[in-house]
Amino acid sequence: MPRTIAPRLRNLVLLLLAVTGALLAGAAPASAHAAVTGSAPQQGAVVATAPARVSLTFSEKVAMNDDSVRVLDPGGKRVDTGKPTNTSGTTYTVGLRGGLAKGTYTVTYQVISADSHPVGGAYTFSIGAPSKTSVVAGGQDVGGGLVGWLYGLGRYVSYAGFIVLAGGAAFVLACWQRGAGVRALQRLVVSGWVALTAATLALLLLRGSYTTSGKAGDIVDLDLLGQVLQTKTGAALVSRLLLLAAAALFVAVLFGAYEKREDEEKRDLTFGLAIGGVVVAAGLAASWALAEHASVGLQPGIAMPVDVVHLLAVAAWLGGLVALLVALYRAPADTPVEASAVRRFSRVAFGSVAALVATGVYQSWRQVGSWSALTGTRYGQLLLIKVGLVVLMVAVAGISRRWTGRLADTVTAKAATRSGTMTATEDRTKERDRHRTQEPARKEPVAAGKGGADGKNPAGGDSRRAAQLARQRAAVDAARQKRQRDADPNRFGLRRSVMAEAGVAVVLLAVTTVLTQTEPGRTQEEAKAATTSSSSSPSSSSAAEAVTLDMPFDTGGQAGKGVVRLDLDPARVGGNEMHLYVQRPDGKAFDVPEIKTAFTLTARKIGPLSVTPEHITTGHWAASGVQIPMAGSWKVAVTVRTSDIDQVTVSKNVQIG
Repeated sequence: MPRTIAPRLRNLVLLLLAVTGALLAGAAPASAHAAVTGSAPQQGAVVATAPARVSLTFSEKVAMNDDSVRVLDPGGKRVDTGKPTNTSGTTYTVGLRGGLAKGTYTVTYQVISADSHPVGGAYTFSIGAPSKTSVVAGGQDVGGGLVGWLYGLGRYVSYAGFIVLAGGAAFVLACWQRGAGVRALQRLVVSGWVALTAATLALLLLRGSYTTSGKAGDIVDLDLLGQVLQTKTGAALVSRLLLLAAAALFVAVLFGAYEKREDEEKRDLTFGLAIGGVVVAAGLAASWALAEHASVGLQPGIAMPVDVVHLLAVAAWLGGLVALLVALYRAPADTPVEASAVRRFSRVAFGSVAALVATGVYQSWRQVGSWSALTGTRYGQLLLIKVGLVVLMVAVAGISRRWTGRLADTVTAKAATRSGTMTATEDRTKERDRHRTQEPARKEPVAAGKGGADGKNPAGGDSRRAAQLARQRAAVDAARQKRQRDADPNRFGLRRSVMAEAGVAVVLLAVTTVLTQTEPGRTQEEAKAATTSSSSSPSSSSAAEAVTLDMPFDTGGQAGKGVVRLDLDPARVGGNEMHLYVQRPDGKAFDVPEIKTAFTLTARKIGPLSVTPEHITTGHWAASGVQIPMAGSWKVAVTVRTSDIDQVTVSKNVQIG
């Protein structure tokens, strides 16, 4: 590597590492994309009687496992029963054991949002009166620690690898086809493929630990890996690996058979490679779009194709820029980058920037939604930084375009001068070789003891010296051509401006990576509004509070004893949500063949209004839209059948409305 290039490349690498470290270190441990917008009981609430369940409502659908929601008593023991279930929309419920004592209870949750990011947190409520608790009600350390840092680094490397792979190949095909034979560009594109493949494999292994325990030892847990493969993110990563196999074939053809073809033969192959390359690159970009931001929220059917176009435009611009930088610095002296290739890349970059602006405006509106979210949330602030960096890159690119124009004015004269110099050099070399062949003895007489006397070839010394002189002449010619190239102020200015663009691109990529791991501004605003609304309207909640009824039953048959718990929320006139939980005397949930309810308002001779709930999970039934037509003291009757012939009806009165 030339001495003048090494410090610049070293500085660029140091800049990349510094920016990556700063941004990843500054990111919050839990990069949540779903937010809790409601809960029952609410944060800090004091309820008179023990609830039968705890419900959490998120801003989007989430994935849960058996331990995703835990409810801990004041001593830190779990009191939740069964796996959390999706009762309606984005509301998830977990049942509680019966007979809970008074005191402060802690609800902790750790789930996976629909766009693949882990979400964690905790809050408390009290039964009867607040009490001391041994549980720390802090947020879950989701996505943090060593595993979280490695996962963030893997995401950065995967983005960078895709950009270099797709953008570098596009630069060769669309801008500088002679570059297919340049070893430095070949290494660059292959390095992008290797980086993307290695990062994808690492993300697949890290995913299980990243979304659960966060422990380094769980990285090699095959059970967790099996669970990951069944998720949307796992499927996206596996499909990316399959597409990378096709990308390997594309790269092999591009730098193998394609580079060896004649110009006329290249035309047909160029078209085929272009079609295949676009398909593979679009598939790779879709592996991000299908599993992250674009797949959830507003208008996913539009957002996912837009996201694919956005990623392809980023790759064509930034990846092509890196390829141009490598070509300007590392291309052989006899294969310089033509001004026409730089002009073609300039047009590609302009089209990419136009696509970035159009898709970026749509994505910003979709993820931010308001001016307050743009300036008042971390996502919005990072987005403003990204926009500023894009504007800066466009400004530097304008300088590069001017240098390209100046280079185009002089490149023809340079090529003619170089051709004449090389021809004269070849003529002089041929003349010297002709004279040396005609008079070998005059140049090097054979001395006794150094040539024929010891039986060795007398021309051996001439051969070695001729080879040495040839190497020296080649080195001198290469050095002269390099000096001529570096002495060109237009080419030197272009290289410096492209280097500046690449430096800004490194920072831009780091900001984009952190942005994809940050909760969108629209989601933050909606969660804040929902929390404010629920906390600022205590009168409505007190006027219509959820009711819980515990009704022991005994059908008389085998295993016929138990307790049925009925929850009616919000216990008001109009639509209500009803949940029924059947438990044995020891608190364990169990199923019965049939359970149904009826509501009767005896004072007004209304009813019975029959409701047949739907079975949700073991010991849990639910019904939504239970209509209570009038306020009053209602008799709630529950019929439980434990066998073909064993059945009992239990009832209680409750004030509704």
